[in-house]
Amino acid sequence: MTPQFDLVGTVVTDMARTLDFYRRLGLPIPPGADTEPHVEVTLPSGVRLAWDTVETIRSFHPAFDPSGGNSRMSLAFRCADPAEVDRWYAELTAAGHHGELPPWDAFWGQRYAVLHDPDGNGVDLFAPLPAD
Repeated sequence: MTPQFDLVGTVVTDMARTLDFYRRLGLPIPPGADTEPHVEVTLPSGVRLAWDTVETIRSFHPAFDPSGGNSRMSLAFRCADPAEVDRWYAELTAAGHHGELPPWDAFWGQRYAVLHDPDGNGVDLFAPLPAD
């Protein structure tokens, strides 16, 4: 299966200020989300938009530095299953594309991997992990 475009993720330094901005643009962001480390909404098209604090990103990518050239926005593609995350990561890195973080089982319940496109933009691959 080809991964399906599912999410645009951004890294924020001030969640409350960022969410206020997007609320003013009409996005349906829950009122109590301002102090959360990760917030996401599903747009009418079905695509999700997500915001993560710098601290959240550093919890699994300690070297992340938004002022040092790391991408602050990424596109995320949903794979059919965890094995597909591994397969697509291997295929893309074998083709010479930069693998930023190899596949791992993330604490939020997904198999996850991060690559960079040819211009250095983050591209995430993910699939839900099976329920135990």
